[in-house]
Amino acid sequence: MKVPFSWLKQYVDIDVSAEELEKKLFDCGFEVEELIDLSAEISRVVVGVVTECVPQEGTHLHICKVDCGDYGHDIQISTGAPNVYAGMHTPAALDGSTLPGGIKIKAKPLMGIESNGMLCSGEELGLNEDLYPGAEVYGLLDLPKDTVPGTPIQPVVGLDDYIFDISITANRADCQSVLGIAREVAAALDKPLKMPATDYTTSDYQDPRLNITVEAPDLCPRYIGHYVRNITTGESPRWMRRRLALCGLRSISNVVDITNYVMLEIGQPMHAFDMDTLESCQIIVRRAAEGEGITTLDGKEFTLTSQNLVICDGHKPVALAGVMGGLNSEIKPTTTQLLFESAKFARDNIRKTARGLGQNTDASSHYEKGISEYTTELGMARALHLIQELGCGEVTATHFDCSAGASREGKRFTAHISRINAILGITVPTETILDILRRLNFEVSLQPDGDTMQVVAPRYREDVEIGEPDLAEEVIREYGYDHIVPTFLKEATVTGGGLTPDQHRRDKLKRAMCAQGFYEASTLAFYSDADLDALRIAPDAPERKVIRILNPISSNLTIMRTLLAPSLLNVAVNNLKKGNAEGRLFELANVYLPKQLPVTELPEERLHLGFVAFGEHEDFFALKGALEDLAASFGTRFEVERAADVPYLHPGIAAYLLCNGVRVGSFGKLANEVQAELDLPRDSRSNQKIFLGELDYAALVEQLPDSLHYQPLPEFPEVSRDLALVADEDTACGTITAEMQRACKQLARVELFDIYRSDAIGAGKKSMAFTLHFAPENKALEPADVDRLVKKILGNLKFKLGIEIR
Repeated sequence: MKVPFSWLKQYVDIDVSAEELEKKLFDCGFEVEELIDLSAEISRVVVGVVTECVPQEGTHLHICKVDCGDYGHDIQISTGAPNVYAGMHTPAALDGSTLPGGIKIKAKPLMGIESNGMLCSGEELGLNEDLYPGAEVYGLLDLPKDTVPGTPIQPVVGLDDYIFDISITANRADCQSVLGIAREVAAALDKPLKMPATDYTTSDYQDPRLNITVEAPDLCPRYIGHYVRNITTGESPRWMRRRLALCGLRSISNVVDITNYVMLEIGQPMHAFDMDTLESCQIIVRRAAEGEGITTLDGKEFTLTSQNLVICDGHKPVALAGVMGGLNSEIKPTTTQLLFESAKFARDNIRKTARGLGQNTDASSHYEKGISEYTTELGMARALHLIQELGCGEVTATHFDCSAGASREGKRFTAHISRINAILGITVPTETILDILRRLNFEVSLQPDGDTMQVVAPRYREDVEIGEPDLAEEVIREYGYDHIVPTFLKEATVTGGGLTPDQHRRDKLKRAMCAQGFYEASTLAFYSDADLDALRIAPDAPERKVIRILNPISSNLTIMRTLLAPSLLNVAVNNLKKGNAEGRLFELANVYLPKQLPVTELPEERLHLGFVAFGEHEDFFALKGALEDLAASFGTRFEVERAADVPYLHPGIAAYLLCNGVRVGSFGKLANEVQAELDLPRDSRSNQKIFLGELDYAALVEQLPDSLHYQPLPEFPEVSRDLALVADEDTACGTITAEMQRACKQLARVELFDIYRSDAIGAGKKSMAFTLHFAPENKALEPADVDRLVKKILGNLKFKLGIEIR
């Protein structure tokens, strides 16, 4: 929110600099994102008086003699401005001066004539018509004749000002206005607050036709309407146009400007309906009918639902409540009578409407944070005062105030000095606490015991909850956070701290993946149905039972993920598109599995380990080896079995991972049809090697041993033996390895090093060569012992799988 320094000074006698005030606001809990010095980009630009103006022959230029006071009384400057004349007072940028945008002015010849500066237009100084009259005239800025030559231009045109760009937190809705910030400034400086004028007089006229009804008090707890007639639309006074401009708004007309001015000054969004355009004088605040339409002031058409609140003229919607007025009731130059609206709407409803329709406005932003009924009353009174001050209408006696019955007083409660100090952990003097609360407009009376306070919060402070915690916050932000002394919590005890066993396990898994060349990725928990479509996930697959986002921030983020694979594949594709030809990535994150649809309770958040590897040198066995090392780091083993039914993996280059016989995941090469549709250059899609995998981390943890046991290094050396076996073509390597392990406990590991096929072996057969590593237990293995173990293994393979030695 932008707050001009000069506007603040209208309410508080500020005796500190803008920089000092910035620090005080920060100390009070208000983040000043930027302090904008309007004069910062302008230097050596002064008031100049053109004492002589002669046309330069053969050109459109004029050679001027300019009186710039102490900077020189006879400075020669050439200008091409058509409105220059002798006796003109205008801004003169001297040699070495700077203008907005980083423009530097130097003395140099112009059309062969020496020019020692530049005479300026309003646009060149960063001005517009609202900031200074005549700023948008084509030519030089014509200053008043009473301006003194040599005076710096900033105070003359009103650029000697600062703009505070303040970030207002959602809980301080009362500060989303110039007046709200002025209250805080007054409290911080311990200065009286000068309230804006809200007095007005009404005529005796009452319009019997006008009536206002609120049919949805749950969405509109307060609605105030006031009838104003004999409207005379015109230009707003300079002071109002300037303040609007400093806050980033352009002047439109006096009536429209009043509504915008009140929103900025008081924090109350206002709306004015042209009564001549309404079909009925019956104003009804109700929920929209399903499918009902409205065209807003910006020309956009919307189809509404019963969740939207509308203001109707008895027949049709004329405003989208809390968001924007309708095009059919806008204020025009011919407007003669209007209804001023000042209301309090339910903040959640306005937010849902604005987000759902994609129609975010300044008004909806205010209502989303919350508007108090006090502000609603003050806003209407201020608007009617301005109508009379600007002389643009007759304030009639026709007034409506529809209320849901909320209290017209601030929250009353009992608080204790001792409890406030206990929360802060320090002792703030009682008089200081009372003084701070009174400066913040709390009504406080201290009871005879010297500890108990009866407190009444200001009506505009709806964020204040009953009790001491909020009062403690108010006290310390004014007293100063630097007074807080670090202390140990009263009920705290010294503990060993550290991570939980599960956190240690997760860290260990991440370290193991990093050791295999993987980098950790972090992706959003959302994607779209199109991502599941791309992976060929069947419509009736469990992964399609998803939680849908009612109000997604993007069409690409509409469902909660049930798999990590789509997210990691998108990351891999983005890397390939940016020229990163190879990489390994993993993510340990939750997937979201609804217990039932539609959702009636929180879903199961289940940890999965997803991983992707891409690049010229990647292959199935390299990934399998990385997973085997992962299992070994947890003291277990993975078994693999062929997977032909994972829809996004190649049926011949995919496997399920089993731990203790329980399936915990799958991995393999991306299916050709999926890869062919990736958003990659057409000539490179088929050349990419992309491998995807996903483990159910929770299922894996259930199969891990409770603890790792120390095993000493073997006393005797391992013995190796090579075997070449003939097996059926469809017999998987993992199946053979598993049977070998079952047959011999002393078999430490098995390595496949060759696969051979030929007619001599037989049709449908293949030769597989393995290296078997035997680990002795109590004594060194003799050749006869190894032969006995090999014979046992071969017998088991023959019996179980029909495999024979080659």
